[in-house]
Amino acid sequence: MKRLPLFLILLVIFLPSCSNVDDGRDCIKGDCVNGKGTLTFPDGQKYVGEFKGSNFHGQGTFTSPNGMKYVGEFKGSNFHGQGTLIFPDGTKEVGEYKDGMYVGKEKPEELKEK
Repeated sequence: MKRLPLFLILLVIFLPSCSNVDDGRDCIKGDCVNGKGTLTFPDGQKYVGEFKGSNFHGQGTFTSPNGMKYVGEFKGSNFHGQGTLIFPDGTKEVGEYKDGMYVGKEKPEELKEK
């Protein structure tokens, strides 16, 4: 099964930007602007973790109602850094992500300096 095209589709559907939080998103705990908090979405998605400028930024966990889950680092609301993406069927992609894309188990040079 090819993961990259599916991953791109899932990313667009399941990882919206948090810059505009007046569209039904709800910060149910903490500081979802610049701190740690829990943000829920009308469709059942949930993010628990660190925020910077209303974006997912730092360590966090993103879950979707279909069973997809990402645990790891975020930057600008994208998967970015070390993380684990768990698909609904239980398969995992563990390694390095850059700008929302899985780049593998090796850490690219451009990601060593954050």
